[in-house]
Amino acid sequence: MAGLDDELARLVKPGTRVALADGPGTPRILHGPLSRAAAGRGVRLVLGWMPLPAPELDPGAFADVRVLMGGAGTRAMVEAGRAHAVPARLSAVPALLRGTLRPDLLVAAVVQCPDGLRFGAEVGWLRGLVDAGVPVAAVVSSGSPCADAGPPLPDVMVTIIGETRDGPGEVTAPAPTDADMAIAGLIARLVPEGARVQVGPGRLAQAMVSALAVPVRIDSGLLPDPVVDLDAKGLLLDEPIAAYLSGTHRLHDWADGRPILHPVEVTHDMTRLSSPDLPPLIALNSALEIDVEGQVNVEGVGTAAAGMIGGHPDFAAAGVCGRGLSVIATASAHRGRSTLVERLSRPVTTGSHDIDVVVTDRGIADLRGLDRPERRRALLDLWNGEIARVPK
Repeated sequence: MAGLDDELARLVKPGTRVALADGPGTPRILHGPLSRAAAGRGVRLVLGWMPLPAPELDPGAFADVRVLMGGAGTRAMVEAGRAHAVPARLSAVPALLRGTLRPDLLVAAVVQCPDGLRFGAEVGWLRGLVDAGVPVAAVVSSGSPCADAGPPLPDVMVTIIGETRDGPGEVTAPAPTDADMAIAGLIARLVPEGARVQVGPGRLAQAMVSALAVPVRIDSGLLPDPVVDLDAKGLLLDEPIAAYLSGTHRLHDWADGRPILHPVEVTHDMTRLSSPDLPPLIALNSALEIDVEGQVNVEGVGTAAAGMIGGHPDFAAAGVCGRGLSVIATASAHRGRSTLVERLSRPVTTGSHDIDVVVTDRGIADLRGLDRPERRRALLDLWNGEIARVPK
C-alpha cells in the first residue's frame, strides 16, 4: 500500500480537483491512499454513483466533496453535511465535468483486454473525461470483466500505479416482497415483444426484469443480474446497452468479453432513446414518493438521502417522447406509510408530464390524455384515497 500512497501523492497535486471512478467497479484499493494523498492539501473531490459502502474514503481529507449521483457510499457524508449533493440528471453530468466541475485527474480501475486497456464494470462518464484530455491514474484489475464497448484507452492518457485482483463490488438485492411480485406481474403486461426496456436500481427493478415473458432488448443505464436469466430463457434480443453493471459475480462473468457498456453520452441521449427508427422504449422506474399531482421524488424521504436523480428523468422523458411508455412503479405503502403524498418531502425529481402510467400492487393508473384534475382523481383512486402527510 505504501507504493500506492507514494504514487498518488505524486500525481495528486495540491489544490487540484480529482474525480473518483464510480459504480461497483470503483477502485476500492485506492480509496484510502487517495484520502491520505489529499489530506491537508486543499484537494477537491468529485464522486458519482457509489452503490456500495466506501469506509476507507474519508470526506474530511478533502477541501470540498461534490456528489453527482449518490448511493450507499455517499449517503452518510451527504446527510452529515460533509459532502454537497449536486442535483443533476445523469445526461447532464458530462457537461458539468467538462466545465464547472472539470477534474485535473481521474482515479480509476482499468482492465487489460486483448487489444489494450479499457474500463471494466462501468463506463458512465469516464470516457468523456478521457476524451476531454483528463489524465487517468489507474490500477489494473484482473478481477473485472472486459465489457467496455469502446476502443482501448490511449496509453498516453493512463498512468498505471498498481495492480489488484479485486473485481467489482457485488450489488445484491433482497428477495422480492409480495408487493414487488404483484407490481412486476402488472408491469410485464405493459411490455410488448421486441421493445427496449430500461430499469433502475433496486429490488423492485430486478423483480420487474425477472417477470418479463416476451423477447425484449435492454437499453438502460444499469444492467442487473436478471438479464442473465433473460438470456438463458431466450428472451434477450441483441446485446444490451448500458453504462454500468449492477449485480453479482454471475453478471460480471456473463458480461466478460461482451461489448455492452457505453458512455452516458450514448446511453442517456434522449434523441437516440426516443428515435422512431428504434423499437419503442419502455422506461420502468420507481419512486420513493409520488404526490397527488403525479410528481415523483426519488432522492430521499425527509432528511434521509436515500436515493439519487441519476437517469430517472432522462428515461422518463424519452419514454413519453417516443413510441414507448414512461412507467412509474411503487408499492402503495412503505413501512405502513402511503407512498402517495399530499406534498413531496424533497424537490421534484421527475415531473408529472413525463409519466404515462403508474403501477402499484393495487393496480394501474393510466394517466395518458388526462387533464390535471383527472390525473389527480386517477391517483387517488389507485391509492383508495390514502395520502400520507409530509414528515416533519
